[in-house]
Parts: sequence; C-alpha cells; structure tokens
Amino acid sequence: MAKDIYVVAHTQSRHHVEGLVGGWYDSELTALGRRQAEVVAGRICDLIGDGRPVDIHSSDLRRAAQTAEPIAARLAAAVTHWPALRERSLGVAEGQPDAWLDGRLVLPPKDGDRLDSREGIEGAETKREFATRIYRAMDRIVESRCPAQVVVTHGGALTFVVAAWIGMPLESVAWVKFHSNAGGITHLREDDELFNRSVMSLNERTHLIGV
Repeated sequence: MAKDIYVVAHTQSRHHVEGLVGGWYDSELTALGRRQAEVVAGRICDLIGDGRPVDIHSSDLRRAAQTAEPIAARLAAAVTHWPALRERSLGVAEGQPDAWLDGRLVLPPKDGDRLDSREGIEGAETKREFATRIYRAMDRIVESRCPAQVVVTHGGALTFVVAAWIGMPLESVAWVKFHSNAGGITHLREDDELFNRSVMSLNERTHLIGV
C-alpha cells in the first residue's frame, strides 16, 4: 500500500508579526493564521480524499497545534501531539526581539563546526540535537501502516522531516535546507511496488492565494 505524508508548516503566528524570536517560544496563531489554517485544512482534505484512513501528528507548541485543529475537525481524526516535532530550541533568545538575536548570533563557517555549534546562543540546540529528535520522531511516525498521514510542524523542522524521509545521513544535514513558508504543504510519498520515497511537492501554497 502506498503511503502519503502531508507536512504542514504552521500558519502565521503572533511572533511572526511582532518580530520576536520563535523556537520554543509558545506563541499563538494570529487571526490571519487561523483563517489560513482553515484553508490549509480544506486543501489537506482535497488531497487525502473521502474515507481514507489518516493519522494526524503535530508539534505540541500552540501555533502548530492550532493549525492542526481544523484539519482534525474536517477529517474527524484525533491529533497526536509531539514535543519532538517542535522548532529548534533557541535557548535564551526565545521571545526576544529578532534584533536581539541578530546581534548575538555567531554563524558557523561553511567548512566549520556546523552540526555541534550553538551559534553563540546559551541554551540553543545544536543542529545535530535538533535533527536527531526529528529523525527519531519520523522513524516512529512512518512505522504506522496508515496510508495517509499529516504532520504539522515548523518551517525549520521541515528540513529534517524531509531529510529523515529520504534517508539522508545525519552527518550530511549540516548543509541541507528545504524551505517552507507559513501554511505551506509538502507532499511525501512511498510507492507500493519498490517502496521508493519521493518528495512529490515542496511548500505548495497556491491554496493561500487571496487569503
């Protein structure tokens, strides 16, 4: 049986419009973000189709959980909330103005320590720590035999959701980036013959035009 996974980057949240650092800072969706979430839910329903069994998984941070709510309501399915699907922790920077982080961030050089650097921010996760927990979560999620799954997460976390799906070695994720905007949908598929894993689409956002 083929498996389809639809990965949703949460919609607009208050930290986006207030210019605050996200990470584990637990901001809510804006009014626009809630409207976007309803539109995302409609698009997900169209993609999955009627009557198809579905699992829904979400980061436990409010902005992701609130994005998952209308999806769950339309599909009449429960949501499993995962701390492991959170955005990267940015330690003491979380909830601070973006300019505060910009003035302290120490970006790793191209050929330097890209996996284990905390980039000058006390308490921040390293990329290795971040990727490892997303990989472990995805290993558990894809174990399900359910043919359709929805994963609601964050823009930064999406990179490692996709990397885990395609089996990218952890040591290689130091340089990888898969971009998604708020409300973007990424479609992952495993075929039912050779069990190849594909990225069918990345950051689809046509459903949000005019919202």
